[in-house]
Amino acid sequence: MKNKLTVLFLLICAFNSSAQQQGKEMNTINPFIKEFETPFGTPPFDKIKNEHFMPAFKQGMEVQQQEVHAIINDTLFPTFQNTIEVLDRTGDMLGRVSAVFFSLQGANTNDEIQKIANDVTPLLSKHQDDIYLNAKLFLRVKTIYDSRRTAGLNPEQLKLLEDYYSNFVRGGASLPPEKKERFRAINEELSILSLKFDENVLKETNNFKLVIDKKSDLAGLPQTVIDAAAETAAKSGAQGKWIFTVKKPSMIPFLQYAKRRELRERLLNAYIMRGDNNSEYDNKVIAAKIGALRVERANLLGFKTYAEFSLDRTMAKTPQNVYDLLNKLWEPALKNAKIERDEMQTMIKKEGGTFTIQPWDWWYYAEKVRKQKYDLDENELRPYFLMENVRKGVFDLAAKLYGIQFIERKDITTYSDEVTVFEVKEKDGTDIGLLYTDYFPRPGKQAGAWCGAFRSQERRNGQMITPLVTNVGNFSRPIGDKPSLLSMDEVETLFHEFGHALNALFSNVTYKGLSTPGDIIELPSQIMENWAFNPEVMKTYAFHYKTGKIIPQTLIDKIEKSSKFNQGFATVEYLAASYLDMNWHTLTSTTPVETNAFEKESLNKISLIPEIVSRYRSTYFLHIFSSSYYASGYYYYIWAEVLDADAFEAFKENGLFDQKTARSFRDNILARLQADDAMTQYERFRGKKPSIEPLLKRRGLK
Repeated sequence: MKNKLTVLFLLICAFNSSAQQQGKEMNTINPFIKEFETPFGTPPFDKIKNEHFMPAFKQGMEVQQQEVHAIINDTLFPTFQNTIEVLDRTGDMLGRVSAVFFSLQGANTNDEIQKIANDVTPLLSKHQDDIYLNAKLFLRVKTIYDSRRTAGLNPEQLKLLEDYYSNFVRGGASLPPEKKERFRAINEELSILSLKFDENVLKETNNFKLVIDKKSDLAGLPQTVIDAAAETAAKSGAQGKWIFTVKKPSMIPFLQYAKRRELRERLLNAYIMRGDNNSEYDNKVIAAKIGALRVERANLLGFKTYAEFSLDRTMAKTPQNVYDLLNKLWEPALKNAKIERDEMQTMIKKEGGTFTIQPWDWWYYAEKVRKQKYDLDENELRPYFLMENVRKGVFDLAAKLYGIQFIERKDITTYSDEVTVFEVKEKDGTDIGLLYTDYFPRPGKQAGAWCGAFRSQERRNGQMITPLVTNVGNFSRPIGDKPSLLSMDEVETLFHEFGHALNALFSNVTYKGLSTPGDIIELPSQIMENWAFNPEVMKTYAFHYKTGKIIPQTLIDKIEKSSKFNQGFATVEYLAASYLDMNWHTLTSTTPVETNAFEKESLNKISLIPEIVSRYRSTYFLHIFSSSYYASGYYYYIWAEVLDADAFEAFKENGLFDQKTARSFRDNILARLQADDAMTQYERFRGKKPSIEPLLKRRGLK
């Protein structure tokens, strides 16, 4: 670490006199100029101000460019050590500011941060292109790559070399000069469009409010839901009224319990029409432009479609393999969904209803059917799912499996008073890293749940750099004197994101530039869901928030019996979005399509029943349009579910808390997933290739 800082400050000192003075000023006022002098090297949020970001971004980019030029100008013959390894160490300052800024943009944004994002996004796009389109640098990388088999590299070094070489090729390094210019222009436009798409979804999400001023319109809603809506209204200046939003902790309970059908319709339609209201925040044209530009970008790189380009480095490899998996699941899932629909339609008729079930009725009547078939009302469960207890439950599970401990740290500064920080240690006290949990919705937070990091794990000169990991969610928040009580879905999501956190915390690699195929990245998170409602695990966290009594066995039995309930719906709405994603990215034309017509045709092809809406419509499909990570990759979840269902069989065979099995999973998957071929790593853990049978059985599709 000290050697790297020496290089960084020598480079700064090489600037002209005015730049030297600017650097001296930044050193005293800008926290990003050097490594954070805080416990564990955490971001000093009490000192970071919005005005620090842009100067730090600009200087971070300039310093990295100088580091890269030093590699290019090295007169020694290119080797792994003087080129690839040094390249992997560049960009420390830029990494610090980027990690903090983009974490805040997702979890705690405001107008000023959004303005900075708009300004810096094209600069970052250009900066990345300046590196990957540099012919001299690529020549050094290619020289090493061409002799890789005789270079005496260990498997991790070989993987890093192959990853960097692939990054350069996929980043346009092999293109002729005239095509490189077009490639740059496409990258810049895509970065701006994706940012705008993300902003529009946030604006549309925050702008809608279902305001209720008559108590009779609240019929059917549990008191906790009513209280939450009253608190939301009070905070919005509508004292004495009730406000519901399209954020899921507010929307889903309303759809489940509100008797007023026309209000359910209004709320759901507001949710599914985000980005499709012909307003200033409309995303139809943006989505179509992104799709067309991605085709052109893929064509420049020699691929017919963006999906072919994107999947080339995944376990699936080809679009056809993805479609084959989706097709295997679609027919049985659709069959189950139709059975579920018919059950609900029968209930509607029995109650005297004369209408045909619609999407805004599904949650409402599904809840009624669950109550009728299994005598289970989710509101019976919430009092046992106190957020703090659920979080402690997943911590205790990790301790049982991996022998680790979590210690709350109140001396670490955070970006919000709703963030809690935990120090994570091995059983012997060795530091693993820090975990920040941020679980409640607010206007400056994007919808959904995710895992991120202020710093990723790596090694420098044999020294372990520990990770600083974040878990972000939008769970039911405390209301007045009532604490946060989670739904079953929120409990499962908390376990899911914690699985990602374990993956980041247990990482044990040398190089930060190692990549992981997207379609295995959800394995660590999804396998954790298997323990969420395990009876033995629930008994460690499911205590009634008032009485402290453990969840009764009768409720545990009902949860188990209803585990396959509504799985037709859940599978169909997910698969529909996966097909939609794949269809967007198997387009071959560089002319933008008409978004709604394309979407309608896409969903008609698979005969999606009208009672179910695709989990994401194109205009708010953040996974695939606000970044490229899940573009032609929304199938990752179901591909990983094949893996996690199969992997969990190992725990069933050896014991759900078997530490030997857990150690193998940690060593081969959580710690080293990016250090070798993904399927090779999986087979090292499982001893065989994965089977789809456990997934079909779990979802009741067989």
